[in-house]
Amino acid sequence: KVQDVPLLPSLDYEKLKKDLITGNDRLKAFLLQALRWRLTTSYPGEQRDTVLQAYISNDLLDCHSNCQKSVLKLLYSKSEVVRQYTARLINAFASLAEGRVYLSRNPVLLRMLEERLKAEDKDSLTWENVLGALQKFSLRRALQSAMIKDGLIFWLVDVLRDTDCLSDYTLEYSVALLMNLCLRSAGKKMCARIANHVLKVLSNLLGHENHEIQPYVNGALYSILAIPSVREEARAMGMEEILRCFIKEGNAEMIRQIEFIIKQLNSEEPLNDSIVSDDEEEEEDEEEDHDIMEADLDKDEVLQPQLGELAGEKLLTTEYLGIMTHTPKTKKKLFPGVHQSIDEPLQRPVTPGYHRTVYLMPENDTNSCHDRDEKLQSLPSGHPPICGGSRSSISDLCISPSSYHTVTACTAGFTWLQTYYAYIFLHALLTLSISSYSEFPSAFTSKPKIPRTPEVQSASPRKGKMPAIAPQFSQSGPQQASRPSSSGSSTRSRQSKWKK
Repeated sequence: KVQDVPLLPSLDYEKLKKDLITGNDRLKAFLLQALRWRLTTSYPGEQRDTVLQAYISNDLLDCHSNCQKSVLKLLYSKSEVVRQYTARLINAFASLAEGRVYLSRNPVLLRMLEERLKAEDKDSLTWENVLGALQKFSLRRALQSAMIKDGLIFWLVDVLRDTDCLSDYTLEYSVALLMNLCLRSAGKKMCARIANHVLKVLSNLLGHENHEIQPYVNGALYSILAIPSVREEARAMGMEEILRCFIKEGNAEMIRQIEFIIKQLNSEEPLNDSIVSDDEEEEEDEEEDHDIMEADLDKDEVLQPQLGELAGEKLLTTEYLGIMTHTPKTKKKLFPGVHQSIDEPLQRPVTPGYHRTVYLMPENDTNSCHDRDEKLQSLPSGHPPICGGSRSSISDLCISPSSYHTVTACTAGFTWLQTYYAYIFLHALLTLSISSYSEFPSAFTSKPKIPRTPEVQSASPRKGKMPAIAPQFSQSGPQQASRPSSSGSSTRSRQSKWKK
């Protein structure tokens, strides 16, 4: 049987955002790190979707805010660590399709990232993560167009002239970003303005020792050679001879792609109307964006807690625990039937992390689910079972018609006694409804699941199991909230009691 992955405890986002803006630099950095870890170490699927949805619904990064002071402004912090951890968190958001949609709603963020890209040291992790976020932004058409208008192609070509000072991550994401921008007609025309410069850079990259960049180099070359003036420049510099040299050394896939590029180079077709007009319509992005949560997001952590300092999930659940307000969202299936032939150079936007990341989903691998649970966090010891939401009402009491066992009380203003009676009322209704159908009673002989909260806080900030516990009820009424029971009583006995 597939093991359930529990949801992480809810947080007090108002307090979190306040401390992110007004706290000292060390606290800000620890909070940014812990919030990122929530995304990167959560299990893909409902758990991660719920974490991201909570971040977005609470506008964690102030993408919908026009205030002078916002979390995004931490990109300009005087502390290099705060800037780096802000960039890492933004990169983590950008790694998920819905995260990119959320970030793209802020008209200023793209310009902020471009400014940081040009201001930060090229060997810094801040620069690396800003670049990673921008590359993932380039999967969306509107953001592609904005980056092209901002002249990012010219800047990228200059950076790629000297690759010796670039890390593998930086090199791959720079070339992939350049290719994604070159796929657009406006990008091709930008390249035509500096055709000789671009062609020299791309031809040099063909022979680079990092073979991960070859598909992106080939895709960029193939795209810009659709412009007649670029083809003429390429012929004048002997591009065909250069390409044929690499045919002798490449693998079968690369050879086929280079043959396509040579065919494009020797084409005599005039400028295609579609190349001129494809930017005139900003089509909606197809639901084919990747989720690419690469391991590099958490590499080389420069921030380490000292003795007595809280960090990671332990910091969040100790100081910023909120009211349970999880509303898991059904995720649309990504990439519906879109295929790219491996024989041709890339002609669709991609991001490098997607090709290096494979997730084992719960339905395919039970052990991986268990291993992931080892990284989850639980509530502090002695915390009462939680229900409710910071802005909920009685309308938030909800029962999923497809899942009898997921009855959840979401009532902030309710006392524990009120919630207890509401639960009994709902359970009685369900029991009556079920018993009225003679063909169904056997389907409900197993224990119904009670709304659960995680158990004891692990000593480790990033590891620990989250066994679920259920609230217990005695004949005299609900137990005191300060003393939750660690073991559930028989549900069948409660059912018989309530029926009586």
